[in-house]
Amino acid sequence: MPGFAKDIRPLFRNVDIDHMKPQGLDLSSYDDVCNRADDIYDQVSNGFMPPDQPWSQDLIQLFRDWMDGGMQP
Repeated sequence: MPGFAKDIRPLFRNVDIDHMKPQGLDLSSYDDVCNRADDIYDQVSNGFMPPDQPWSQDLIQLFRDWMDGGMQP
């Protein structure tokens, strides 16, 4: 089962974290990512985030599996 620390947090590059913090989302924060998981999933699955290097289907599925598995820390 995927966990935030070992599987999800590494998906977010420093540039992604730095870009989103001023917009009120800390992608390095477990709580922030959990609270906005649906929005994040919508953005990555539609190829809008990250704008310069969209996630592969495997990474999108990993994020979905993490969500469906109860968003383990």
